[in-house]
Amino acid sequence: MIRDSVGQETKTVALRTRTWIIGRDIAVLALPGALGGDARAVRIDALLRRQDGVISLYQATAAGLTPRAVHHRVASGRWRRLHPRVFHCTGAELSDTGRVWAAALWAMPRAAVTGLTAAWWHGLVADCPDEVGVTVARSRQPGGRPGVRVRRRDLADADLVLSQFLLVSDVPLTVLEAAVQLDADGPEFLDRALQRLVRFEALSRAHHRNLGRHGSPAAAALLGAAASLAERRLVGLLRARGLTGWRLGYAVSGYLLDLAFPAARVAVEVDGWAWHSTADRFRADRRRQNALILAGWTVLRFTWDDLVHRPDAVLAQIYAALTAPTRRA
Repeated sequence: MIRDSVGQETKTVALRTRTWIIGRDIAVLALPGALGGDARAVRIDALLRRQDGVISLYQATAAGLTPRAVHHRVASGRWRRLHPRVFHCTGAELSDTGRVWAAALWAMPRAAVTGLTAAWWHGLVADCPDEVGVTVARSRQPGGRPGVRVRRRDLADADLVLSQFLLVSDVPLTVLEAAVQLDADGPEFLDRALQRLVRFEALSRAHHRNLGRHGSPAAAALLGAAASLAERRLVGLLRARGLTGWRLGYAVSGYLLDLAFPAARVAVEVDGWAWHSTADRFRADRRRQNALILAGWTVLRFTWDDLVHRPDAVLAQIYAALTAPTRRA
């Protein structure tokens, strides 16, 4: 059972036509009672609007066109062939959304949009990649197409979601795979997603469902490197500014601080990827912070985003805490 983008279990989705999800594929069938060419034209137009001018042969014939009628539209220049059995209405430019639809329709049956393309579809990145990423069942060998990146593997239903009528990888798996594809920008992307969109447990479950797949080791490294990478960046900022007197992994009142200035009793905590991992972790962090404050410590918390995009503000706050009158007394 595949869920839609608002978390509902989905067998059918209705637009102006009746759309059935059959074995993870999309087919458009005639509405009961639909008659004549006008009704057929409405169904075709609805599909073209929904899919930014792109339609498959299977959809067109399911909506009432004959293969000969489809051939006539191509021969007359009204439609142009993008991929085998996939066409674009020539009345409009091919958009990124259209490119994604075209790749997905070509790769069906049993195909889903995945990776960085799925991240764009979910609104997680600004630009659609030049190569549309699709995943097909391991048993299939669709070959290759220009502008389409095909992976063969069997995805669990838990890793799939129906979003805007298109089958795509769900957000947790999408975040992991996009972070791997983004390479050097992956850590920042992953941290931003954890702070605003997805929980660590969901990422971990998606990762374990896909162990051994292409990119799995890199995803594991990203998930496991949060604290050390963030702390290294913080240490680099402190050294560049010439701030001294700090210690990593400093123990206070039974708690291990990320970084501390013992003489000034200033603790610096970096809320990296693991920070939002569980409700228990959230409560434990609050108990630790309260204990430190009661012991006379000032606690500063920063995120990976702070360290990357607001380093001067981070250093200014640390310096202010170190030089506050109560610290100099």
